[in-house]
Amino acid sequence: MGPTTLVIQLLLCSLALVSASAGSSVSLEPQHIPMAAGNYVATSRLRRLAVEFFDYYQNITLADMSRDQRALPTAQDLECLADLTLLTQDVGSAKIWALKMIDSWGSLPSGVLYGNLRDLGNYDECLNVDHAVSASHSVQGKYCFARLSLAPSISSLLSIKTAVCFPASCTAANMDTLLRQLFKQLLNVEISADLQLVDESTCQTARREPYDGLTIFTIVLLSVLCALMVLATLYDYFFVKDARTLSPVVKAFSARANSRVLFRVVDTKSNPNIIDCLHGMRCLSFIWVVYGHDYLVAALSPNLNFIQAYTWTRSAYSMLIQYGVFSVDTFFFLSGLLLVVIALRTMERTKGKLNVPMMYLHRYLRLTPVLALAILIYMRILPIVGDGPLYGSVTFDNYTTCEETWYWSLLYVQNYATEKICLSHSWYLAVDMQLYIISPLLLIVLYKWGRKGAAAIFVLMLLLAAGLFSIMVVGKHSIFSHTADAMPRIYFSTHTRASPYLIGILFGYFLHVNRGKSWKLSPVVVFLGWLVSLGLLFTCIFALYGYHNKSESLPILDEAFYLTLSRIAWPLGLCWVVFACMHGYGGLANSFLSSPLWQPLSRLSYSAYIFHMFIESLNGGRTRTSTYFSDYDVMLRFWGDFGFTVLLAFFAYILIEAPFGGLEAILLPIRSASPKPAPVSQLKTGEAPDVKAPAKDFEPAPPLARKRSLPEVSDTFEAPAKDLEPAPPLTRKPSLPEEGAKEAAPTNN
Repeated sequence: MGPTTLVIQLLLCSLALVSASAGSSVSLEPQHIPMAAGNYVATSRLRRLAVEFFDYYQNITLADMSRDQRALPTAQDLECLADLTLLTQDVGSAKIWALKMIDSWGSLPSGVLYGNLRDLGNYDECLNVDHAVSASHSVQGKYCFARLSLAPSISSLLSIKTAVCFPASCTAANMDTLLRQLFKQLLNVEISADLQLVDESTCQTARREPYDGLTIFTIVLLSVLCALMVLATLYDYFFVKDARTLSPVVKAFSARANSRVLFRVVDTKSNPNIIDCLHGMRCLSFIWVVYGHDYLVAALSPNLNFIQAYTWTRSAYSMLIQYGVFSVDTFFFLSGLLLVVIALRTMERTKGKLNVPMMYLHRYLRLTPVLALAILIYMRILPIVGDGPLYGSVTFDNYTTCEETWYWSLLYVQNYATEKICLSHSWYLAVDMQLYIISPLLLIVLYKWGRKGAAAIFVLMLLLAAGLFSIMVVGKHSIFSHTADAMPRIYFSTHTRASPYLIGILFGYFLHVNRGKSWKLSPVVVFLGWLVSLGLLFTCIFALYGYHNKSESLPILDEAFYLTLSRIAWPLGLCWVVFACMHGYGGLANSFLSSPLWQPLSRLSYSAYIFHMFIESLNGGRTRTSTYFSDYDVMLRFWGDFGFTVLLAFFAYILIEAPFGGLEAILLPIRSASPKPAPVSQLKTGEAPDVKAPAKDFEPAPPLARKRSLPEVSDTFEAPAKDLEPAPPLTRKPSLPEEGAKEAAPTNN
């Protein structure tokens, strides 16, 4: 009886997985499973795999370790044989170290029919084995996963993985050969030579490679930043009595000064340029991103109930997670909106002039330090702190690819230049930067031609939407069916993601030309506005529920219509939410979204977005036992990941984001052409003349004060904050070092 036949009998319920790729529906109702008792008994012997292994190999020889009997043994083979011989002898003598190695093995998981396909054994017990044989040699444990592919012709997912523990001197190839013979003995089957039972990439030992030059550089750089932060903070705390007299350089590195800015809650009603509700929208969208990614981590975890996890994808609640991608469209919308709201007011003061090179330089310098340090941290620090049986498998990226493609990320072209994106979630930064690069042209069009320019941008949006539709239909690219090149062509590319950004620009122009206007809307109009808005938003999320519930594949034409129209409908729905909140028709939604309590998290959102996958990969890899998949359990995982993400984002903010923002403000001060002198009455208030006074003179452009040390760059987390940058570079950079300037407009609106 072959392993494939055996599996089909044991995992009849799991055929639902096959239906997902085949596009057919399979009932998961309880049913009778025909099964030969002898087959199940034979397979159940694998539950005692460690015992069977050492019983079978009591007198192990070189012939047992080599597939090719004609090949000469290597020095490594001989060392492995010696350690295995010692191990089998000490197992017979009941030596503790040898028994620990056996005890750490996994077994055939219980609940295979429910989707429990992995047994992690005891990772730490295996790696802690260190038996001294001589002064120069010891037997150490090597933890690996052995895989028995149950139905390789059907799906690679249908395989049992169990932990095995061997002497570290043995390679995965040695283990593969030994286990292959054991399975042949236990199951009386020949396992295909093409099937790899043990992969070296799944193996781990207690040994750690010495730090290379890049790792040492990263540690030293972070240590220097920490030292500067500590010294600046101590100086600020003990020797500075008046914050206004603090040196700009010291202020840039002082955790006390930066925390003061970060946690300051400002009454946004005092500034007409600020749209209160955008802080809440940005934070909720970021929370949506982290929550959705936690479901991906949970799906990759060793779940006891993999079958139930599959049925979850057919539930209505799962639509909120599966279509959490609209959170990214929210950021693009906010980015375009803030760009126009701020920049057009600046252009009115400068008579249409834009310092485009400085806009680009400012934006690059504000975003790149955090991204560059993040690349180093993901590449070199995560492997040091990451530990666990699943480290490297429960993750979103292979961060070693950064060694080859890091420079594309720092140039913000990784979404087009390479298929191996360093930090996969940085694709958003590339798209946003590229849209920002073309933004001066759009701003000039709006400033010079007004409504005609807006009409031209609207036509451009329709053309790009038509292009997305054509790419999908003609090229047969489907995100839902995971066709080749679907992600880089449809999901990561700038020209297919531009619709929300352009709608944000058009809506920002609408707000700009109607600023100061009082809107008197009847209750009927307000009700219809909310009805249409919520209808658009919920339709985007739940439109395909019928396909998911029936496990039906989505025709490419239907998918093309859905993806094209939803990327327009979603930002249109958000337009009413913002408009209603601005003009007093938001009700409870406005009270919630406009709460000043969102402001600190909003300022941290950029660093939090960059580093949230660090926490999720770290925590996911540390899993030691099987997990249970449910919405409640994922929520428990989320709050831990979210809390540590915010904590890590805070440290990234005070170590990297705020200091580099402050230094940029010092080194690249951009002054307006002819700033008005500050009113004398203001100078008597005791406030710094170069902060509050200019901010007043430049009203209505407080966001320029926003050029501050970095609190708002965090808002850049999905462009919102970054978008404020087009205007600031043109005006008041001098106020950056001053804390008062930071206070003037802490929001990125």
